Amino acid sequence: MARPKLEFWFEFASTYSYLSAMRLPAMAQAAGVDVVWRPFLLGPIFNSQGWKTSPFNIYQAKGNYMWRDMARRAERFGLSVEKPDPFPQNSLLAARVAQAAPEGAQKVAFCQNVYLMEFSEGQDISDPEVIAACVELAKLPEGIIEAAQSDENKHALRLATEEAGRRGIFGAPNFVVGDELFWGDDRLEEALEWAVRDG
Repeated sequence: MARPKLEFWFEFASTYSYLSAMRLPAMAQAAGVDVVWRPFLLGPIFNSQGWKTSPFNIYQAKGNYMWRDMARRAERFGLSVEKPDPFPQNSLLAARVAQAAPEGAQKVAFCQNVYLMEFSEGQDISDPEVIAACVELAKLPEGIIEAAQSDENKHALRLATEEAGRRGIFGAPNFVVGDELFWGDDRLEEALEWAVRDG
């Protein structure tokens, strides 16, 4: 009998995606749900809405609230949070590597390493050396960064971002169960419950 499945759509520049990426593996395992990790880019989606940067930068009150909320939630989950400079970060290389990585524990470890470097240590994830360190820590296959920069993989990430837009994704993180979309780290538990119910 097939296990319930959930798609995790995430953007490395997204603050709340950090919290979800760190929590999801253990929670999904406990719930008996398989997770497909789906990297995409928010930039094109924001551009389609007329935004040139994160809404947390455009709307100061919203941004101030988000950083305070992040601090509270991170403390609750035993995580640390540091605002990277600049914010949002250029996540293109990280997303390409995640797109190229085979599904499994190493891909998950890479994604978590990127988030920790960015939001716990305040490092710049557009720096190839930072991404190389994340690849090494996760023990991803040799040559994965070169494979990530191939035309085929770049195209695959563009297609994933277009798919996100078609499926109504407008921010991150998102949890998709069938045709049901759950937006935000605070919907993680509900999404897992839905997956189990419909699985």
